[in-house]
Amino acid sequence: MTTYDRPFGRCFEDFEVGDVYRHWPGKTITEYDDHLFCMLTMNHHPLHTNEWFAAHETVHGRNVVVGNLVYSLVLGMSVPDVSGSAIANLEVESLVHKHPTFHGDTIYAETKVLDKVPSSSKPDRGVVTVETKGFNQDGKEVVSFRRKVMVWKREALPARRRPYGDDVWS
Repeated sequence: MTTYDRPFGRCFEDFEVGDVYRHWPGKTITEYDDHLFCMLTMNHHPLHTNEWFAAHETVHGRNVVVGNLVYSLVLGMSVPDVSGSAIANLEVESLVHKHPTFHGDTIYAETKVLDKVPSSSKPDRGVVTVETKGFNQDGKEVVSFRRKVMVWKREALPARRRPYGDDVWS
């Protein structure tokens, strides 16, 4: 029998400028997802929550998924591949919503490594700059953002412990 540990995030040495990570799986955004997110975040704009209003009073003629949900979803999709073992998310440099997302759209995401710089003050870490893009089921880019993530170098990466037993995840 073989036991496999799924990596969750990367250390500094694992990032190579130009690499692209295609995140898996995608997620279909339902009307419920959108309405719940709107209520949780106090965004009660009828464009997102009122079908009649959206059909009669908006450019698209139907409900549009609130942009912060699309951003949050795509960011979350990138965590296992990019920032799962990060020290900190330092900055979101840009956030662009290129096309609307609608109820029933399925979102997929990918991240490209743009830059990596070792820390000048702490030798156990570095900063990685990435650009993450979200696409709908038709391949249309709906959101993109750039962010800087502080990550551990391999020799300083803390071991992950299981909540049971003596095993330590590496």
